[in-house]
Amino acid sequence: MNVNIIIWVILGVVVVGGAIALIIAGSRVPPEDEDPLSARLAEFSERGDLVSLEEIELSQPLMERVIYPTLRKMGEISARFTPQSQLQDISIKLEMAGNPMRMDAGTFFALRLAITLGLPAFLGLIFLISPSRPPMMQIALIVGGAVIAGYFLPTMFLTSRINRRQKEIRNAMPDALDLLTICVEAGLGFDAAMTKVSEKWENELSLAFARTMREVQLGKTRREALRDMADRIGLAELTSFVAAVIQSEQLGVSMAKVLRIQSEQMRMKRRQRAEEEAHKAPIKMIMPMGLLIFPSILIILLTPAGLIFVRLFGAFM
Repeated sequence: MNVNIIIWVILGVVVVGGAIALIIAGSRVPPEDEDPLSARLAEFSERGDLVSLEEIELSQPLMERVIYPTLRKMGEISARFTPQSQLQDISIKLEMAGNPMRMDAGTFFALRLAITLGLPAFLGLIFLISPSRPPMMQIALIVGGAVIAGYFLPTMFLTSRINRRQKEIRNAMPDALDLLTICVEAGLGFDAAMTKVSEKWENELSLAFARTMREVQLGKTRREALRDMADRIGLAELTSFVAAVIQSEQLGVSMAKVLRIQSEQMRMKRRQRAEEEAHKAPIKMIMPMGLLIFPSILIILLTPAGLIFVRLFGAFM
């Protein structure tokens, strides 16, 4: 294949991938209970400006005016033709990932469809405007690979978000349970202790605690709110903690004692995970050492001997 074509293909993939990453990761989406037009109108009212509704709409970012409404509309259409089981599965994964874009399952399928069709279309346009066109077989392979990559990229991104969020929550749980234990032993109730933890930190676990407490304040029972929190995160350690809290509430066991036991267990598990990662380190180092370090050492050590060898044998020839 021509080198220029390869460069254009790589450039196209980088540009499209970067645009998608910026849309997904860097955009700010208003909360579900916040109306962007109302917020913008309130902002102009506070400043005392007289503006029309059209000016307020045009003052919104392009993401909120065009891209997100288009994706939501496409999501409503795609939800009609998607099996309910797949919609439920993606909805669960979005909740486990924290739903950074506040999208529903239909919008996610629409975004995946847009990437699946947009990436190969962009590459096909590059091939059309290129002065030296490669063979059709190579074009078909590249476009087919772009279709497969566009189909799996959103799912891979979602899985990465889930793993990163669960890892952050797993690492924060021992310290959070210590603070819960201190608050309960100091005389606070369990709900007030969870509220104090959510106010103390700013991480995924504190946000999950804050959402659970809001649900309790809105009328949901503590047991249901805690179970829903465990289902949204999908972490075995948190599920065990929720089960212990619910069981202690049912049996009348001291909450402080249960929290202290759970905190010790979480800290022991975190230490065991650290030891496990330390034992994996030598195995993970074999590949970079064999491919990068050992060849460099051999070049440094054997190059002088090789030069002497060539010089000696060159004298006899």
